[in-house]
Amino acid sequence: MTRYALAVDVGGTKMEAALVSDEGVLVAGSRSRSATGREATPTSLDAAVEQIVAHALASLPRGAEFVGAGVGSAGPIDRASGRIVPVNMPSAHGYPLADAVRNAASGTVGHEVHTVFGHDGGALALAESWLGATRDARSSLSIVVSTGVGGGFVLEGQYIAGASGNAGHLGQVRREGGLTLEQIASGPASAAWAQTQGWSGATGEDLARDAASGDTVARAAIERSAREVGAALADAATLVDLDMIAIGGGFSRVSADYIDLVQQALTASAAHDYSRRARVVRSGLGDEGPLIGAAALVLR
Repeated sequence: MTRYALAVDVGGTKMEAALVSDEGVLVAGSRSRSATGREATPTSLDAAVEQIVAHALASLPRGAEFVGAGVGSAGPIDRASGRIVPVNMPSAHGYPLADAVRNAASGTVGHEVHTVFGHDGGALALAESWLGATRDARSSLSIVVSTGVGGGFVLEGQYIAGASGNAGHLGQVRREGGLTLEQIASGPASAAWAQTQGWSGATGEDLARDAASGDTVARAAIERSAREVGAALADAATLVDLDMIAIGGGFSRVSADYIDLVQQALTASAAHDYSRRARVVRSGLGDEGPLIGAAALVLR
């Protein structure tokens, strides 16, 4: 019998939920989203969780085996308490996300729902190693470059959570000038930098359009992001001895050659032959990866 899990993914701009089968397939019609954002509060998050969880569970087939809920969140997180301290949602610090999802799901299905909570980067890494681009890797890192930058490690098939659940929080490593990687290379940060160089656009989508049309500043912003991501990945590959790195997230698609640019920067920056051999690939799961990974927290 097919088993199903509720998957919830919470990020800096939106939260999503879906029902996912034990084959890693999202159930048609079960996916929905609700906005989060810097102004998100515990009250607004409570309402959003209730809405998307109820929508997802409405698609649970009659008599199906429902194994529980997997929750991935932007961090930092406290895995033990199920609370979040998200960089991009300051008013939601301390929000009990795992309990909110458990309570919403339990109220919908009529019994206590087993809930597993983790960092969204770790969930993505688990999904990629299960069904995505890093299935053949022994030691892999999967990252998202989007509104934020985050990632997670899988070693020999095992998700590495770390002491508090935050292993792989690559976006908060410091780069030159004391800024974090996220403050330099994310979509919003790249657009903001381009504006300081005289560019008149506003978003990552604008950067993609203008760079494709030949705007040199927009192109420079994209190259700057890829260069910084590649250098940070070179450090990660040197530290953890990675053989493969998968990159997803909306800003990673800002140009057709973004992944190639990251690979070039990693190869140029890595300190040793073994770290220079780390291969950078595009995420194999697209925008479904974070939800598949959240489900994998409980399915696998």
